Amino acid sequence: MTSHQSAQTMKPATAAKKLGVYLPATPAEFQQGSVSRAELDELQANPPEWLRELRHNGPHPRPVVAAKLGVSISGLARGGVTEALTTEQIEALKSEMPEWLAKERATQAEVRKEAARLKQRDAERAGSA
Repeated sequence: MTSHQSAQTMKPATAAKKLGVYLPATPAEFQQGSVSRAELDELQANPPEWLRELRHNGPHPRPVVAAKLGVSISGLARGGVTEALTTEQIEALKSEMPEWLAKERATQAEVRKEAARLKQRDAERAGSA
């Protein structure tokens, strides 16, 4: 009995997430098919024009928007941002710097600072043990 391996495929939503793009903005053929690991690797290695355009100009999914603004996804929700944003809209928010964005950025900076402190403490404890 021989073992036959089939190509592992994923849903378009999973592939879009791995590519860091907003699924509704992708071409219809991408949204309607399944994507194999090999196809995903090829898209990452040699992105077609539509993928380069989406990554550059958006619309971007919320995790990408949050990263570009320097806030958490929860911070976006608290700020009332629930939709995908384009790069232009993200830059406009950065230049306007609404109060919620400044507050969320400060909160995120504190979270990162605390995480770094805990990591340092744990490293010191591991070193002395």
